[in-house]
Amino acid sequence: MRSLIAALTSRLPSALLAAVFVVACVFSTVVAPLHAQDAEAPPVPEVTAEEKAANQKKLEELDRVSEAANDLDKPLYSPFIERYVLDELKQLRVDMAAQKVSLTENIVDRQLSAADKAITYATDTITYFFYLIAGFSSLLVIMGWTSIRDVKEKVHTLANQEISSLVEQYEERLRSIEEQLSEKTQHIEHNRDEIELTQEVHSLWLRAGREQTPTGKIAVYDQILNLRKDDGEALTYKADAVLELDEPQWAINLCLQALQIDGENGNAYYQLACAYAYLEQWEESISYLQKALDISPAYRDEAMEDSAFNGLYDSEEFATLMGIQQDHSSGSTTKGSDGAN
Repeated sequence: MRSLIAALTSRLPSALLAAVFVVACVFSTVVAPLHAQDAEAPPVPEVTAEEKAANQKKLEELDRVSEAANDLDKPLYSPFIERYVLDELKQLRVDMAAQKVSLTENIVDRQLSAADKAITYATDTITYFFYLIAGFSSLLVIMGWTSIRDVKEKVHTLANQEISSLVEQYEERLRSIEEQLSEKTQHIEHNRDEIELTQEVHSLWLRAGREQTPTGKIAVYDQILNLRKDDGEALTYKADAVLELDEPQWAINLCLQALQIDGENGNAYYQLACAYAYLEQWEESISYLQKALDISPAYRDEAMEDSAFNGLYDSEEFATLMGIQQDHSSGSTTKGSDGAN
């Protein structure tokens, strides 16, 4: 608009210039309050130190609960209570997913409301702009201006450019909102699938615990591995069941696969030791048993009761590893400082 007025100053008389200046002052006093209202924005809420301390305390409590759960030696609840807890967990996850969807809808509604207010502001601005043009055109007609057609064409061109710019801006904002909604929807779907998979795997583990035969356990572990191919725990438990079928080579292969997934899997090292003991490869058996004990000394008590290591009781290296004192005169073995029978 300024460029248009500057182009016409050379062709207008002084009275006409004064009238144009008055109209421009009126337009600035009308539009300025609208810009001031649009610039106002609600303050961003700040997180207080008390809220930060409460959040840190909750995180510490969660860590302590997780450590206590990892130290459990036996199931904390019966299968019926576990079923109830799983149902409650499922309902809680469903409620959380519904809450996320509701929160997303509220955010979208607020953004659409803000966009609607901005479009209303743009419409009012354009309306005032046309009112100003109408007054200016009337002034030109009264003073005998004959080039109204040129002024009209320029005004339409400027108005079209302004409207096109506003439309492009709001289309881009709406496109961004649609992308955010799509990402959140995909995230919710992924979490729901993961919850269902976890529940199915947990049910299979419970079923494996109820199986009495090695063949039945192997079938259940195969179903778990079909759902989660990188489940090293399922591989090691399957190796244990395979050893009950006198298939040590198969068990060794399963344990090596588990170690490729998790190199610190103590149960996999223990099952390897048992498998090599079945094959009477005593050095390899003792080596893998040593690695299992380095990860968890709890395997020492299990190894003392495992019949797979009966052939190693005459080995000094095995006796030293297990803390067994050898009586060379009688050829018998006894426990060391932990207590003799």
